[in-house]
Amino acid sequence: MSVDRDRDRDRHEDEDEGSATVELAAIMTATSTPVTPGPASPPLEPPKPIDFIPPTRPSSTPFPNAQQGQTDIRCLTCHPDCPGSDDCMVSSPVSPPVVVEQNPVLTLAQLPAEIHECILDHIFGYRVSTTSPSSLNIPSVNARSWSTALRHSRRKELSNLAFVCPLWRDLIQQRLYRHIKLKATVHCGNDVMAFFVGHPHLRSYVKHIEIWFPVFQPKFHSIVPGDTSLALPTVSPEGIASATYALPTDNSTLEEVFYLVSMQFPEARVMTLEGGERKKAPRVKFNFTCPAWTTRDLPEIPSIRTLIVKGQWNIIRQAKDWEVISRALPNLEEWHGTYAKPKSKSYLSMASTLESLDPKIVSLNLCLESDYRREVTCPPYYLKVCEQLHWCEKLAKAASNLEHISYTGRVCHGFFDMLARYSNPRTTRLKTIDLTVKNCCRQNAQWNESGSGITDMHFITAFEQLVLGGIRALERLKSVELLRIRYVDLDSPIPPLNPYFMIRDGWCSGVWSDDIVAEINRVRPDLRFEEMVESFGDVGYNKEGRLVISPDFPKSRVLSLKLANYAMLSGGITIV
Repeated sequence: MSVDRDRDRDRHEDEDEGSATVELAAIMTATSTPVTPGPASPPLEPPKPIDFIPPTRPSSTPFPNAQQGQTDIRCLTCHPDCPGSDDCMVSSPVSPPVVVEQNPVLTLAQLPAEIHECILDHIFGYRVSTTSPSSLNIPSVNARSWSTALRHSRRKELSNLAFVCPLWRDLIQQRLYRHIKLKATVHCGNDVMAFFVGHPHLRSYVKHIEIWFPVFQPKFHSIVPGDTSLALPTVSPEGIASATYALPTDNSTLEEVFYLVSMQFPEARVMTLEGGERKKAPRVKFNFTCPAWTTRDLPEIPSIRTLIVKGQWNIIRQAKDWEVISRALPNLEEWHGTYAKPKSKSYLSMASTLESLDPKIVSLNLCLESDYRREVTCPPYYLKVCEQLHWCEKLAKAASNLEHISYTGRVCHGFFDMLARYSNPRTTRLKTIDLTVKNCCRQNAQWNESGSGITDMHFITAFEQLVLGGIRALERLKSVELLRIRYVDLDSPIPPLNPYFMIRDGWCSGVWSDDIVAEINRVRPDLRFEEMVESFGDVGYNKEGRLVISPDFPKSRVLSLKLANYAMLSGGITIV
């Protein structure tokens, strides 16, 4: 019996194995055989809604599907470890698969810090770094000035956003106090000291401190003898013009200003000193009790990296003044100097100051003349400068030790000739040169040949020599990446024709001539002009004999200006 039972069992196993082999072969054949075209298959029966329950779709799904909502009810009093138990959860009729919660409830404070920064940047404006040189490059064409780069709105509506949550309070206060402007008076200095002593957490938010020295003060007429209060004078029916003004008597000294900054703003990176401008403006005092012939050292501010001096003539009038300020700023790297009005003393004082420029300065932005208008002849004050020294030589010697130089004023091709002579091709650090030309200093046979403008061919010829000098200097200035030379005339009849020349990212644009092209091919043959156009546009003459021009570029930026075409503009221009 046992033998027959074993034989039957073996026979059934063989049959099962054979049937499994046949089924497997059928499946493999069906899946590997390509589909041949045939009659359309009959429509499938629609699925029964009772047999299929769609799962809850995640909120990140881009399809417009209705949300299923929360399908379970959790108790709020149990321990966090109990959600898995059956005693503290009541399931709804629809029971989706057990997955991680798809729609977590997030609050504003739980968002990433980058999202908060983006929201506030959209409201306040983007912040500019005070440490990264790439964030605000001086010679950059589209760079914003330090005057407004760190300022943000102080409107009450935006300030009230600090009450949204503790995180926003810190982020908004960082923006509100990032750039502050103070009045350099003893009364204002005491108020600032008292405020930041009472709010010490705000001191580290200040990155740019701007201090301006008043040059006017209302003349008070006190009714009570001995009354020295700073109440404003009564405005008469004739207006405020009836009030009298005098020299300020409550101004702080530079020593007091530096002491305030060093004690209250340890994280400040940029400092602006505004000396003001008026006729016979008073010079800012460095020390209060120090004799006039001696100068005491100022308190050190090691955190300052950038110094901006506006109305510089009222603060720095000789090389000794700059040396005192420079010693108080041991980590200074960038210096911006601006003069309100052109004068011979500005050129002469800066010439002596540049001779003692510290090697720590890597970036210099100097503006000696900010009146961007053409002139008929060279003014007498610059003739005084030429009688004593050659300004371009002094500027070139200082620029040879810099990385970035931006200059606005009078310059000639001698600047580049001396710069190439002072620079060592192996050790030079100069990367960017940005010149805004007021006029080109040159030797003239007659007084009327020293003007500027697109209709003055003597100036156009001098501008071409300036460009040629800059190109020749690139033979020794191997590290220069940006060279821009431009002339700005706000009264120009055709502003796009103001001459300029720029080399950036391996491309040239602006004025060109056969000599310029040949010099570029010799010095840097890899440079190419973006565009080379032979004419300015449709040119003709009217009945009065004046030139009539219809420019091809009424609003767009000009990439090509042939210097030979400026000869047609010397007789006058009529724009149509």
